[in-house]
Amino acid sequence: MKIENSVVLVTGANRGIGLAFAQALLARGARKVYAAARDPATVTLPGVVALQLDVTKPEEVAAAVKQASDVTLVINNAGIAQPGGFLDADSDAVARRIFETNVFGVLNMSKAFAPVLKGNGGGGLLNVLSVASWVNDGYLAAYSASKSAAWSLTNALRHELAAQKTQVLGLHMAYVDTDLTRGFDVQKTSAEDIVKRALDGLEAGADEVLADELTQQVRQGLTAARPVYLPQAN
Repeated sequence: MKIENSVVLVTGANRGIGLAFAQALLARGARKVYAAARDPATVTLPGVVALQLDVTKPEEVAAAVKQASDVTLVINNAGIAQPGGFLDADSDAVARRIFETNVFGVLNMSKAFAPVLKGNGGGGLLNVLSVASWVNDGYLAAYSASKSAAWSLTNALRHELAAQKTQVLGLHMAYVDTDLTRGFDVQKTSAEDIVKRALDGLEAGADEVLADELTQQVRQGLTAARPVYLPQAN
């Protein structure tokens, strides 16, 4: 789909990748950008429509549907993470909290806005995933598992929404230079570069975008003799 003259809702749009999406969408000629955040006062980008939205709260999702009934593209960007393995004492509580946002939040938004997208000609759905969809080393165990589930959800939605001509794109990336990765001593890609590749892919009709070199390498490694998701020899 084309960005120019589109109407877009971006979740988690007050900072990081979400903010970069909002900025890029305006620059590419989107007619309107709803910048959603739990606290709309944190949305300070000129030219967007700030919208209060916690994707884990059905009543706020329903209110967003009423306010943004002209949407032609939904970008499910809101996500949370917390370090820790599944054998940690609090892992069940951590996993439930992360899944509420990263999986059920995406499901809530997708179900609620699917009829809106259909009514507005089909449009698009872009889900922000991760290289962690395919690899889980236990450091971000619940986050990685949530992104695996969100990837599977995205694949299912692609089939379910095909009949209404809604394009569904999954965006995979490794480390992005945002608040979420602050303190991680790793190579990072700028949010602006990730968003550019994502929107280029969307406009080209892609189903998936592998937005950086590490993600591309990991994807190739899934079919190696010893796949990258297994422990590797030192």
